[in-house]
Amino acid sequence: VQAARASGEAQGKNNMNMKVPTTFNEMFMFNGAVMGFGQSAWMNVILDQFDDIVMNVANSYRLQEECDVCSLVLAKYKGTINLGEFKAVMLASLRSLVPKDWDGDHEVAWGWIWENVERMLKNLMGKPQVQEKALERLIMSLTEDAVNYLRREVYKRFFA
Repeated sequence: VQAARASGEAQGKNNMNMKVPTTFNEMFMFNGAVMGFGQSAWMNVILDQFDDIVMNVANSYRLQEECDVCSLVLAKYKGTINLGEFKAVMLASLRSLVPKDWDGDHEVAWGWIWENVERMLKNLMGKPQVQEKALERLIMSLTEDAVNYLRREVYKRFFA
């Protein structure tokens, strides 16, 4: 009886220390772990940029830029990327955060957003590696004077 009570008290203390997720990122991490995607590091890359993606969904050029940046970071990931898994965790997280307000219209709208983002990301997958190799070949073919000129022009364009 005492052992059972002790284990029950220990469980009660653990439950009291658990923090209920209240933000999208927290809920996403929680649901990702529960759904078996806790080790999918590539999801964190998208999650880190997800706010910028959503905030720019009405501006197609800016949305494309956000997806371009995301694809550059994802290109460095070694492993399988299944964008459908992100959608499943995203929708589960949104449903959990606003259960009383969530309805079919929300499901359709968020599904549409993700389908557009997923399409853009899929169109870019594999391209950064090819572009990186082509850029490396170009820079290696330049003379030292040409490389110095390129450096100055890039600096002027971005920082001056």
